[in-house]
Amino acid sequence: MSFPSERLRRLRRTPILRALVCETTLEPSDLVLPLFVRPGKGVKRPIKSMPGHFQCSIDQALKAAASAAAVGVRAVILFGIPDKKDSRASGAYARDGIVQRAAGALKSRFPDLAVIADLCFCEYMDHGHCGVVKGGEILNDATLELTAKTAVSQAEAGCDMIAPSGMMDGQVAAIRKALDGSGLGMTAILAYAAKYASAFYGPFREAAESPPRFGDRASYQMDPSNLREALREVGLDIQEGADIVMVKPALAYLDVLRRVKDAFRVPCAAYSVSGEYSMIKAGADKGWIDERKVAMEALLCIKRAGADLIITYHAVDAARWLHEKK
Repeated sequence: MSFPSERLRRLRRTPILRALVCETTLEPSDLVLPLFVRPGKGVKRPIKSMPGHFQCSIDQALKAAASAAAVGVRAVILFGIPDKKDSRASGAYARDGIVQRAAGALKSRFPDLAVIADLCFCEYMDHGHCGVVKGGEILNDATLELTAKTAVSQAEAGCDMIAPSGMMDGQVAAIRKALDGSGLGMTAILAYAAKYASAFYGPFREAAESPPRFGDRASYQMDPSNLREALREVGLDIQEGADIVMVKPALAYLDVLRRVKDAFRVPCAAYSVSGEYSMIKAGADKGWIDERKVAMEALLCIKRAGADLIITYHAVDAARWLHEKK
């Protein structure tokens, strides 16, 4: 059948017809809100490069979580900013660490909220790298010991899911073994399986106070030119026990996300990172783009590419816009 019998515009003619044949839908429950938590009370420090987001004390993080829950966002991911840093990232696995205390407070106030703990050491290390450093080299296996210890500490504090983001070889296996051995076998792992060494992370460095003091992260995060390697990374994390795998960043790596989803058919996450958010905010501030339309289109495209959940700084706004649309 061909033109004029076949006219695809027939089903685009009205909003209701378009809705009836819509192939991809976005819901507030698809979204995860990042929260940057730090010690103190009543603290709400604006992150200049990420308008609308803040470094928050726990009491303020509770308010942010309440606002998110009110519009249907049912998950948060925690990034901790400690008072002190050292060469062993001791704040990451301390029983009274900032993420541990925040997780306990959130689960106590919102038992139905999914609390995810980002597990990385860049915020806690005095050198700003994601692992133990010796002689200028990031040591993989020595880092795994701290990774396992931190995962157990975060799970004991009440986190529903541990999200290792350091891109150390074997990190998922180390976490799974440690959790299972500590009677925490039902704690899930969301693996940053394909995390690229991306320039899109720029604003996050300010938010998490985590720029490396020397070199870069190219020796452990992935080369942006590689796709087949991403499939190997994802496959290994699944073998090691990951429950969900993630592609990060999202928009510039939609091809990777689609290939991962098609190849493995497991739950997939995508992280719409700080640079993606800040570019949209900056463009909207200049009056060059419509923030709402561009943000919603970007999130829909990430969902269409294969993401079952999306970590996004637009989570609360997007959820509110979805409610207004209905």
